[in-house]
Amino acid sequence: MKVVAVVNGKGGVGKTTTAVNLAAILAERTPVLLVDADPQGSATWWAGRGEMPFDLAQEADPRLLLRLRRVRGYGAVVVDTPPALRSEGLKAVLQASDFAILPTPPAPLDLEALVETVRAAVRPLGVPHRVLLTRVDPRSLGEALEAQTALMEAGVPAFHAFVRAYKAHERAALEGKPITRWRGPNAREGEADYRRVAEELLRELGEGALALEEVREGA
Repeated sequence: MKVVAVVNGKGGVGKTTTAVNLAAILAERTPVLLVDADPQGSATWWAGRGEMPFDLAQEADPRLLLRLRRVRGYGAVVVDTPPALRSEGLKAVLQASDFAILPTPPAPLDLEALVETVRAAVRPLGVPHRVLLTRVDPRSLGEALEAQTALMEAGVPAFHAFVRAYKAHERAALEGKPITRWRGPNAREGEADYRRVAEELLRELGEGALALEEVREGA
């Protein structure tokens, strides 16, 4: 089993959208548990409006979050973390994680906050990680490419894939569905973005990607 944390010390960056949609895509391969560790409960609210292809648990107690690796019956656990850089809950999740995804819009101020999250919370714990650019304006993809270059120059690894800003993500949440199950304008574009992210994630996990397939075959 692999534990994947979705992390940013700042709210409103697409963290819950990323956690929910990646959990849904991974659930096509293996049983997935999404842990909502954010006291705001956005993932729980989203899931409660409809049906999700994964199980969900709401838990913010750092003592229990440290035990994420002990969870049984799943090929992957995805954690939506609290937007509090120095919270004990975030630290506990990172200590229990195999990989951290750090979503952020490509704007310079957002990138600056994200780099601080990496330096203060992720690197000290030695967790493999990559930044995911989210809320990218489809009409200005050059901004995303510039942001990826800036991250590379700062020594911060980033996904090659990025997630474009579509109203489809908001409307899917309102209907209690991941983007993979929502039907409407730009739904397929939004789904394609997250599928590319999931493919990169599985490559980063290495043997973990094979383990996910094995769980599915044995299910």
